[in-house]
Amino acid sequence: MFLNLHINYKDTKKCSVHLRFSGGGTGFIGKNLGELLIANGYNVMNVARMPGTSNISWSTLELSGLPNRTCAVVNLAGQQFMDFTKSWTPGFKQNVQNSRIYTTKALAKAINESRDKPKVFVLLTGVGAYEPSDRNKYDESSPTTGIDFFSRLTVEWEKAASIDPPVRLVIIRSGAVLGRWGGMIKNMFLPFYFGFGGRIGTGKQYLPWIHIDDLTSLIKFAIENDNISGILNGVSPKVITNEEFTKSFAKALRRPAVFPVPESILNLFLNPERAMIMTKGQYVIPKRVLEYGFKYRYEDIDDACREFAHLCPKKHPLK
Repeated sequence: MFLNLHINYKDTKKCSVHLRFSGGGTGFIGKNLGELLIANGYNVMNVARMPGTSNISWSTLELSGLPNRTCAVVNLAGQQFMDFTKSWTPGFKQNVQNSRIYTTKALAKAINESRDKPKVFVLLTGVGAYEPSDRNKYDESSPTTGIDFFSRLTVEWEKAASIDPPVRLVIIRSGAVLGRWGGMIKNMFLPFYFGFGGRIGTGKQYLPWIHIDDLTSLIKFAIENDNISGILNGVSPKVITNEEFTKSFAKALRRPAVFPVPESILNLFLNPERAMIMTKGQYVIPKRVLEYGFKYRYEDIDDACREFAHLCPKKHPLK
């Protein structure tokens, strides 16, 4: 998806006409980001397979390039890792790679070939860039190893965002995005709601996380601040383990969480390479995010869980 032309009357000093351009706009993060930008005076356009009222197609982008006066490009595109309707086959893994690397290359090419260049390209990747570890602590200066599938993928994915100056490049490495209507919470809500939740494996693995509202605000923050560039870790500054999350979510739902999921079961049904997203973790801190002065709304996992632990929340899912 792409976020497109918007007029921001509140920020005329930076850019009287802003364009938000983004791949992946029809998904959980894209819809929430689009809502935030629209609420702040932006018009939103998505890049999709088929053209529409608020869409342009990838083929149109390739042929015609960026729309005039594009001010920012945001890429959120990518096949979901945890799409359990798909087996972890070589073909599916290739689709996971292509849906990230090729879209990023297409956007980078369109930006570099544009005469009226945007100010910034924001690429959302993941903390999978860092090798799972129970001992290491990672910030934005930490190296990526490329040892496992997800680390190798992230290295190639971020390399695809080859942007020429003066366009700023901001890469946000996101943790697990928590919100009622998408991601891991959507998948586990009903089991926990009916009292069948539990930790994954030992529960001691770290769980880098961020609330959906904080992630979308961080993307907007990166777009609108000209001094921001490079890697940002899109995670809460308060690091937790899977067990701590499990207890907090169950407490917010007022349910027990006494049914742990053995690592061996996940390895059997999901494939060990894919299951490691849940069975392994990284201790990741957002050092540069805090240095830039970004303010989190949900630093604490208890506060975050209380926000989305509702079967029928007041905030309805985006359409």
